[in-house]
Amino acid sequence: AVATSPPRWEISIYAAGALALLGIAAINLWKLWRSGSYPAPSPFPNYDYRYLEQKYGAAYSDVKHKQGLAPGSQKALQKTSLIRRPSLWSGDTFESINELGSLELMSKDLGLAPYGPLKKSISADSLSSVSSIGNNFGQDITVGQVEVSMEYDGKAAALHVMLLQGKDLLEKEDPRFESCFMRISLLPAEQIVGISRIQRTAYAMAFNERFSIPLDPAALEENSLRFSVFGIDEDERNVSTGVAELKLSDLDLAARPFNAWLYLQDMNKAVDTVGEILLSLSYLPTAERLTVVVVKAKNLLWTNSKATADPFVKVYLLQDGRKISKKKTAVKRDDTNPVFNEAMIFSVPAIVLQELSLRVTVAEYGEDGHTDNTGHVLIGPAASGMGITHWNQMLATLRKPVSMWHLLRRN
Repeated sequence: AVATSPPRWEISIYAAGALALLGIAAINLWKLWRSGSYPAPSPFPNYDYRYLEQKYGAAYSDVKHKQGLAPGSQKALQKTSLIRRPSLWSGDTFESINELGSLELMSKDLGLAPYGPLKKSISADSLSSVSSIGNNFGQDITVGQVEVSMEYDGKAAALHVMLLQGKDLLEKEDPRFESCFMRISLLPAEQIVGISRIQRTAYAMAFNERFSIPLDPAALEENSLRFSVFGIDEDERNVSTGVAELKLSDLDLAARPFNAWLYLQDMNKAVDTVGEILLSLSYLPTAERLTVVVVKAKNLLWTNSKATADPFVKVYLLQDGRKISKKKTAVKRDDTNPVFNEAMIFSVPAIVLQELSLRVTVAEYGEDGHTDNTGHVLIGPAASGMGITHWNQMLATLRKPVSMWHLLRRN
């Protein structure tokens, strides 16, 4: 038999097909190289496109422009949605932590330099936990807000305090009080330095009252101010209903004035708290990345009257009460005021951002190796008080870290 060569046109078809396959392979390899790792990670490790399409009935890229976020953040997201890079680049999980810069609280650096740079938290593979994730997170202890402004006059050695306005200073469900007033005290001496006029409504009022407090510059590092609201009942008795305290050393008043809304807390409800935790939140819309920094905790109370324990922090990302992702910090040895300074990065599509919540749980290792949950806080649209305030503040200042203290509720 004589072997015959295939016609040239057939060879051309084979060659063109091979070149097309090589071209497709080259394009995919280029995309993998651009993603920063091989194989490329999913841009949404906690989600998949099938889930998003099933939930929203359209492709992610189409739905993204239809569902907005909180007021003030929608425009920012629309500007960045046209040029979206993958949410996980090779350097994002480590070097991008440094993008946060120094963390601040009330425009003052938190002073974490002695503890070194931010560390990356530990990812926890298992989402199973003995702690329940439900909608009942205890009664909220935030009862109202008051806006204050402060300025220090070094020449006159006086602190000028302005009571500007208040909102929801008394609970609407409490019919005992017909009016209220504010009192300002200087701590630790508990010296009364100002009393406002009586307000007939506690739900929206303008104080616009100024008080001057003689205060030496050195006293700014030692004293605090307590803002208390008192309800007046039908027998003209004054009952304390909410308190907020500010440590003057935290405000840097010698350098700049201070203005903020303070969140009043019902101290009768606060007795069930087991400490406080300082958290920083930021959302980067271009990378669709939510960063949670567990800064530190203080005044922790151990469970079961333990004499000592080793605390650590677990952060759960929740959607519809379902745990999607979990990360945890390192364990601190025998410390009721631990400094963690650890960053946790979650990849979060913008369209589901308003459906998520964070549950932050402080846990403890006991001497017998048993783990107990000390307390928790919920942050997100499903929360209330400081929890939803912190979330909304993060959405209003995209890309910028927002730090707040949260009271830990007993589990």
